[in-house]
Amino acid sequence: MCRWMAYSGDPVLAEELLFKPEHSLIDQSLNSRLGATTTNGDGFGIGWYGEGEEPSVFKGTDPAWNDRNLREVTRQIRTPMFFAHIRASTGTAVQRSNCHPFRHGHWLWMHNGLVEGFQHLKRDLVVAVDPSLYPDIEGSTDSEVLFFLAITFGLKDDPVSAVERAVRLVEDVAARHGVANPVQMTVATTDGQAMWAFRYSSVGRSRSLYFSTKVSKLLELHPDVEVLHRLGAETRFVVSEPLRDLSGAWNEVPESSCGMVRPGEAEIRPFRPMALTA
Repeated sequence: MCRWMAYSGDPVLAEELLFKPEHSLIDQSLNSRLGATTTNGDGFGIGWYGEGEEPSVFKGTDPAWNDRNLREVTRQIRTPMFFAHIRASTGTAVQRSNCHPFRHGHWLWMHNGLVEGFQHLKRDLVVAVDPSLYPDIEGSTDSEVLFFLAITFGLKDDPVSAVERAVRLVEDVAARHGVANPVQMTVATTDGQAMWAFRYSSVGRSRSLYFSTKVSKLLELHPDVEVLHRLGAETRFVVSEPLRDLSGAWNEVPESSCGMVRPGEAEIRPFRPMALTA
């Protein structure tokens, strides 16, 4: 499927996040250790926040390891909130509009996983998107439809509840169509101030997802690791798989859980898709 990473913390060069770690996302695009596929070469995308309220995105359909423009751009991007995604298509076309992260207003969204049987569920799911949002759907992926369902259900007001309702809708529609265990997802979304991450699957065996240990604790464990001294106290990573082998650095996000990170605050709580009300 796909691999992704999300960063929140002091402004840092995107190149440092995307290319420099030992098992960087670029390395994972060729050599994923924990993904459903070893190679993730069906396009890439990055999203970041800079001067304005709305984020910028840069996407391409070439493999991330083979795009010189990606290297050039990330040398000049310094940001406190950074999303990066490498894609392994589950059946939809390799085209720019299908690359993550997806953007709407000041929100970004990226996904690893799939909606099983999406071709049979797509019409019912798209019809459930708020009609005012429908013209903004650019691509053909299940991931983007899930994003717009979350927006429909109130992502900007209560992200956790909105994603729970969106997932429950998918499961309800799938049940009506006889599709078992339709949802497999790790998702990250942000409004530029806070970041939310979700790990869930209908069958209870979700794709890998990890969050980083507090920098202060890592410095106690590894005072001689130079890179740790360059990270601010508020640094947080959420990743599909660890970026380097460092004992105590990474913690698995529990099954059926979601987490929120903002300056001075971080929490993990159960993720329970709720029954939809009439």
